[in-house]
Amino acid sequence: MPDQAEPRQNLPPPEFQGKPSLLHALGEGWAGVAVWWLGRIDRAGLPARLRTLVRRRESWLVLLAVLVGVFAGLMVLLLRSVAYWLQSTLFDLPPDQRISGLGGLPVDAMLIPAAGGVLLGLIGLALRRRKARYVDLVEANALHGGKLSMVDSLIITGQTIISNGFGASVGLEAAYTQMGGVAASKLGDMLQLRRGDMRKLVGCGAAGAIAAAFGAPLTGAFYAFELIIGTYTIATLAPVMAASIAAVLVTALFGHGEPIVTIPEVITIGVPQVLLIILSGLVTGAIGILLMRLVGSVEQAFRTFKIPTWARPAVGGLAVGALGLITPAVLSAGHGALEKAFAAPPLPVVLAISIVFLKVLASAISLGAGFRGGLFFASLFLGAILGQVLYWVALWINPGLFPEPSIPMLVGMAGLAAAIVGGPLTMAFLALETSGSLPLTVAVLVAAVASSMLVRETFGYSFTTWRFHLRGETIRSAHDVGWMRNLTVGRMMRRDVKSVSEEMTLKEFRRLYPLGAATRVIGLRDDGRYAGMIDVADAYADEALEDGAMVGSILRHTDVMLHPALGAVDAEALFEKHNADALVVVSDLAERKVIGTLTESHLLRRYSNELERARADLAQ
Repeated sequence: MPDQAEPRQNLPPPEFQGKPSLLHALGEGWAGVAVWWLGRIDRAGLPARLRTLVRRRESWLVLLAVLVGVFAGLMVLLLRSVAYWLQSTLFDLPPDQRISGLGGLPVDAMLIPAAGGVLLGLIGLALRRRKARYVDLVEANALHGGKLSMVDSLIITGQTIISNGFGASVGLEAAYTQMGGVAASKLGDMLQLRRGDMRKLVGCGAAGAIAAAFGAPLTGAFYAFELIIGTYTIATLAPVMAASIAAVLVTALFGHGEPIVTIPEVITIGVPQVLLIILSGLVTGAIGILLMRLVGSVEQAFRTFKIPTWARPAVGGLAVGALGLITPAVLSAGHGALEKAFAAPPLPVVLAISIVFLKVLASAISLGAGFRGGLFFASLFLGAILGQVLYWVALWINPGLFPEPSIPMLVGMAGLAAAIVGGPLTMAFLALETSGSLPLTVAVLVAAVASSMLVRETFGYSFTTWRFHLRGETIRSAHDVGWMRNLTVGRMMRRDVKSVSEEMTLKEFRRLYPLGAATRVIGLRDDGRYAGMIDVADAYADEALEDGAMVGSILRHTDVMLHPALGAVDAEALFEKHNADALVVVSDLAERKVIGTLTESHLLRRYSNELERARADLAQ
C-alpha cells in the first residue's frame, strides 16, 4: 500500500524560509518590521548590488562620499566638543574661552599636562600586549589600499583627545581625519570596493573632516588630493568635493564651521611684496624643518636618558606645563591664541619671536614625549606669529607694502603649514576661502611653494612622512605604492622545482633530462641545501662531455638566492646585478632550503601589469 501523501504545506520558496513575512512582522511591532527589512536586504544581496553600482556608476560613489562627509562632519563636532569640555573642566575656563588665549595660568595648572601624560602612559601599558602599529590615513592609502582598523583608530582618537584636552601642544586634526577615514574604510569593506575606489573613499573621509574643521570645502578637498589620495584626477573630484560640502553643511547646521579668520581687505601684490613673501616662505620652511628635526631629537633624548616609554608623556607634560606658565599660548593647538593674534595689534618683534620659540619647543616636546596629535593648526598659529615679524620688517622697509598685519600673517600661516603638513594648494585654497581675495591667494601660494621647495630640496619630507622615516619606512607621499609591497617573490615564484644532487654525474643527468625536457634544474647538496642552478643546455656543451664529470662543475649562481618576502624592485636589482635569467627562492638565506624559482621575464611581466593597472586608476 503506498504511503499516504502528507498534507500540502504552503511553504515559501527556500530562499524565503526562516524569514518573517511582512504581515507577521507588523503583528510583532517595529522590531519585527526591522527584522523583516534586514531579511529583505540580506535576500536581495544589497551590498553586492551596491558594489556593482559603485563600480559602474560614478554617481553612486558620490552618494557614498556624501554619507562619509556627513559622518566626518558629525565626528568633528563631537570630538571638538569633548576636547573643549575637557579643557574647560580641567583649566576652569570661562565660557567661550580657549586655553591658549588666556592671559596667564595658576602655578598648579602646570601639572595638568603631566596628569594627561600619566593617563597616556597607563593606557600605553594596558595596550602593550597588542603590539599593534597604528596606521594613519597616509600610510593606509600608500601601503594598504585604504584599509584601516576601527579599534586602532578609536585608540588613536582617544589618545589625541586626551593629549589636546589636557593641554599638550598638539591639534585635533589627526583625530578628525582618522575617524572620517576609518568610517569610509569600513563602508568600503562592507561593500568590498576595489582598491582604487577604497582609496578615493578614504580620501573623502579626510576631506570632509578638514573641511568641517575649518569651514572650508576647497581646503578639505585639496587636503585629500595632496596628502591622502596623492593625486588629482577627474574621477576623484566629484566624490571628494561632495564629501567636503556635505561635511561643511552639517557643521553649519549646528552653528559651526566658520573660517578661522576673515580678511576683507583688498590688496595689490607687486614685485616688492613678492620678494618679501618669498623670503617669508624660505624662513617658514627652515623653521618647519627645525621643528621636525627637533621632534626626533626629543625622542632620542628620552632614549638616551633611558626614560621608560610609559613615563615619557608625564615627563614631557611637566615640561609643557612649565612652558605654559610662561605663556599659555603654547598649550593645546592654539585656537584661542590665533584668534587673539588677529584681533589685537601685532606683538613686538622680540615677544613674537619668543612665542615662536616656546611654541616650537612645546610642540616638539609633546610629540617627542609620546602625546598624540598633529601639527596642522599649531603650524598655522606659528606661521601667523611669524607673519607679524614679517609685518614689522615690511613696515621698516616701506610702510605701504602691507596695509594691515593680517596679510603677512596669513602668508606666514600658509608657508609654515605647507612646510610641515605638505600641501601648498591646500594652503592656497585656505587663504582664498578665508579672505575671498584672489591677489592674496596668489601671495599665499608663492609663500607655500617657496617653503615646500626648500623643504623638498633640503629635507625631503613633510611631518607625516618624516615620522614614517624615523620608523624605518620610505613613504614620501600617499601615492599608492602598496601594490609594489604586495608584489613579492613569494607571490610570483613557481613551486614545481626539479632538483638533483650536485654529485650526480653529467651522464646520468643527461639521461634524466634530455634536451627539451627542462630548461633549468636545481642542484642540491647532500643535506638538501641549495648548491646552485643548472642550465640544462650547459650539460650538453662539448666541455661537459668528459667522462666522470659531475653536475657540480656546471652550477651557476651558487651564492645568489631570493627569499619570499623580497619585493619586485629589489628582486629585479639582483637579476640585473648578477646577469641572471632565473634565480632560486629559498625559505631562509641561512638554511638555503629551496621552495621555488622565479624568472626575470615573469617578474617584469607581472610588474608591468600592475603598473598599467595603477596608471589606469590615474587615467580615470
